[in-house]
Amino acid sequence: MHEVYAKSILSAKNGMNLYRGCSHGCIYCDSRSKCYGMTHEFEDIEVKINAPELLEQALRKKKSRCMIGTGAMCDPYLHIEEKLCLTRRCLTIIERYGFGLSVLTKSARILRDLALLKSINEKAKCVVQMTLTTFDESLCKIVEPHVSTTAERVEVLKTMRNEGIPTVVWLCPILPFLNDTEENLLGILNACADAGVRGILCFGMGMTLREGNREYYYAALDRHFPGLKERYISLYGNSYVLDSPHAARLMRIFRTFCRSRGIMCQQDEIFAYLNELPEDAFEQTSLF
Repeated sequence: MHEVYAKSILSAKNGMNLYRGCSHGCIYCDSRSKCYGMTHEFEDIEVKINAPELLEQALRKKKSRCMIGTGAMCDPYLHIEEKLCLTRRCLTIIERYGFGLSVLTKSARILRDLALLKSINEKAKCVVQMTLTTFDESLCKIVEPHVSTTAERVEVLKTMRNEGIPTVVWLCPILPFLNDTEENLLGILNACADAGVRGILCFGMGMTLREGNREYYYAALDRHFPGLKERYISLYGNSYVLDSPHAARLMRIFRTFCRSRGIMCQQDEIFAYLNELPEDAFEQTSLF
């Protein structure tokens, strides 16, 4: 890891990334793509060491409270978060100022901050988002080698449900010829229903590959699934979007399941929910 002093921390849409790079080792990670202009090794994590100070300055200047998002480009609960507590410090500031929080992770480390998440949800609103890719634990350990297993992430979702914190699942990516099966899909969907998730985001039954990301993914296929890279190249060439051959059928199953269980599955509806901070949250926080 290496430390940098950032000039700002919140994006125009109130998102923040406290780290840059990752230690999870997911073989499909789009953040490795060269288009993002990373100038250091992906595993050499850049730490925005002054993020808490920048966040507090930004929240003080805001005329109205809103949802603050984190986790879009880099998981806020990387391994180094255990020592640095950068995410925890930022959550403390969000809680103190009465803002809402939308956090996306693949790590059970988020449970460390459960008390903070509960307090944010009581004062304003907190939504915990969890990415789920494969229901097969052995496959999970190959495609997401250094992150909490699917079973551990599902337990996080159940804990949040029990504590009254709403959750959303990102169902992605669906890797052609690896986890693009009805069995895998239904395994994840049933787990989501059991955990009482509010919504499931799915951007199609497939994945994306571009320069930087593609080379890393194909090298991983050569190591773990010999011959599969050639199948990808033959079918997809250098395409950016790689839809599963079973995409249409899997999407029908996905939509039918969600509607039958009352789970949000429309992207615009879910993103609206993630960005909405109820007006009564302002009245609640004014009491503190």
